[in-house]
Amino acid sequence: MHLTLQQLRLFASVVRHGSYTRAAEEMHLTQPAVSIQIKRLEEQAGTPLLEQVGKKIFPTAAGKVVFDAANDVLGRLAALSDDIELLKGEVRGSLQLAVVTTGKYFMPHLLGHFLQQYPGVEPHLKFTNRARVMERLMNNEDDFVVMGQIPDDERLVSYPFLENILGFVAPPDHPLAGRKGLTLAEVMQERFIAREPGSGTRLVVERVLREQGIEADPYMELGSSEAIKQAVLAGIGIAVISLHSVRLEEAAGKLAVLDVEGFPVKRRWYAVHQKGKRLSLTARTFLDFILAESHRVLADDH
Repeated sequence: MHLTLQQLRLFASVVRHGSYTRAAEEMHLTQPAVSIQIKRLEEQAGTPLLEQVGKKIFPTAAGKVVFDAANDVLGRLAALSDDIELLKGEVRGSLQLAVVTTGKYFMPHLLGHFLQQYPGVEPHLKFTNRARVMERLMNNEDDFVVMGQIPDDERLVSYPFLENILGFVAPPDHPLAGRKGLTLAEVMQERFIAREPGSGTRLVVERVLREQGIEADPYMELGSSEAIKQAVLAGIGIAVISLHSVRLEEAAGKLAVLDVEGFPVKRRWYAVHQKGKRLSLTARTFLDFILAESHRVLADDH
């Protein structure tokens, strides 16, 4: 079989995602381009490698064999690249990270400082929701991922590296702004804007409310911290949000952090990868950097 590495990469991506469209997005290609390469791979194999069941793509028996072989080949190439990096002692080359959306308020700062020290590094940064980050984590698509709410899974290794401080925010002219010692019960009578179910922030808020015997009844649900921040700025309601994401607005007097009993809640950000994963020299160096320097870098930048 005269296979190309690109065909193996595309095939592995289609199988992981169960979708030509998602694979095309990951590989920055059009869907027809992916389909053509997979068709050529199947012609080389002389048998169908994929089948569609409902709306999802699955590998055939032969496809599973090719998928395993593709992972072996691509994994060995990655290890070869890492070995060469290690022998040269150079921190350079690809750095692949997936980060939950709220992380966009601090991760670019950390990455920017890291790149000043190691300009040969080529970062590939994916900001997405928690469910997608978890999917990428379990598919081993990144060097490591960054999230605030880690699953209880013995297959994973996590490294806490930064405080994630969650607090209630409101417009500065809101009736609750400036008041001291607000109870959670009275705050939750206001129009509450929540993250979508399953997000890390939503899980934390629901846990705190449960402990107080309060049931959340969101006025609105939005899919990102930025959307929630804009809704609060527009006066639609109040919300719990990472205070990292509202520092500028708070300093400018456009948002007020409410003084609510039990808040702010201090959580942690975590770097996470699967147990047994071998990090490249570049990934290991960046992980060490954020573990040691994240608080100092963010304090200097703000």
